[in-house]
Amino acid sequence: ASATMTFSAQKCGICFQPPSIILIYRDNSQDKTRQRIMPIRNFSRFSDCRRAAEQLKNNPRHKAYLEGVSLHQLQKLYSLLRGHLEGQSLAESLERFQQEETIDPEEDMNKLDDKELARRKSIMDELFEKNRKKKDDPDFIYNVEVEFPQDEQLESCGWDVESDEEI
Repeated sequence: ASATMTFSAQKCGICFQPPSIILIYRDNSQDKTRQRIMPIRNFSRFSDCRRAAEQLKNNPRHKAYLEGVSLHQLQKLYSLLRGHLEGQSLAESLERFQQEETIDPEEDMNKLDDKELARRKSIMDELFEKNRKKKDDPDFIYNVEVEFPQDEQLESCGWDVESDEEI
């Protein structure tokens, strides 16, 4: 029933203090953009992010609002919160989430339903894009050459002192 969706999610974020998930959404019936704050309760650093995300998404109070937010995105927000509770920086949490999101090569893709399959595929695409550095990407270092001043180079090479061949 996406045509009659009253709420369209625009942005979803996490607030650490107090722990809550914040959704910016458009209320189509009133043509207004609103913010909804969904407090996170009973969540600790030992909680399962995927379960928490599923519970939130299926929560009768929030369900209609979260229709446009993927489970994957909610899971990511929870994992950032979990990282925060463990004292990780945001960057570390994101990094770890990326790693947890890598594909398990042993998994039998044929047994997955379409939704899961699509999720795996989007992860793969994302990873592929990430690993395929483009030339105009600022992280892409093109043909690096490092120049050493001559004597410094000799010094740092740890020559075998016994050999007195000419260099």
